[in-house]
Amino acid sequence: MSFQLDHLPVRTEKPRKEGITLVLDKGYSIRQVEDFCSAASPYTDIVKLGWGTSYITQNLREKINVYNNYDIPVFFGGTLFEAYMLRDQLDCYVELLRKYELKYVEVSNGTIWLSDKRKLEIIEKLSKEFTVLSEVGSKNPNEVMPPYKWVKMIKGELEAGAWKVICEARESGTVGVFRPNGEVRSGLIDEIADQIPVSDLLFEAPQKEQQVWFIKKFGSNVNLGNIDPAEVIPVETLRLGLRSDTLFDFYSIDDDQIRDLYPTNGKSDVTRETN
Repeated sequence: MSFQLDHLPVRTEKPRKEGITLVLDKGYSIRQVEDFCSAASPYTDIVKLGWGTSYITQNLREKINVYNNYDIPVFFGGTLFEAYMLRDQLDCYVELLRKYELKYVEVSNGTIWLSDKRKLEIIEKLSKEFTVLSEVGSKNPNEVMPPYKWVKMIKGELEAGAWKVICEARESGTVGVFRPNGEVRSGLIDEIADQIPVSDLLFEAPQKEQQVWFIKKFGSNVNLGNIDPAEVIPVETLRLGLRSDTLFDFYSIDDDQIRDLYPTNGKSDVTRETN
């Protein structure tokens, strides 16, 4: 850190199991990756090369190497996995992961039809060689899955060997755990979190208001995904209470101490914003 500031929330340290920030790379060049990593690598835990962008990315191996040099693992987007599954080429996909020496893999069925049974079989198989992030939820905004089914699927995929289960939102944040206007389906989240450890979940939250909601709900060390590279440092400030949205959520001194620090005619200049 650039300087000292007391009474901040304790953040987990890399390599993290909780408090993960998963970044969505939508087509950065090698130079952009170098600049990004030099600024934000301490706050970036995993990078997803979004959907099928890796197929048309120039100098893909060199780009992956830049991330690896900063101890940031990379994986291909779930849509690329689905594209291979659509063509019945799972073995070819596994060989692709090996070719690029990727240790993480996403297993999803947000667009294609893939039975729950087959998905669990794939997770179990791949988890023997890779760290699996499975994804639950549809990319179709008209397909609303009831909470009990979310819970059942998440439990099954964790039991099959998934390291984390990603709760779908797309890069837009308007499907899955969100309504089409970006509003959090809070009842769904409550039901999931009541039965699944939050540390096993990774919530896609591309919009700032969504990030704020999850951080306020579950604390600084909630796992967040689909974060734009330009938003990694802003998200970290939200986690630490260094942005107005969470300023009063994560400090540990009480109101009397604040009044002692900032006396003004017996009243404090420091006030809480009320909703």
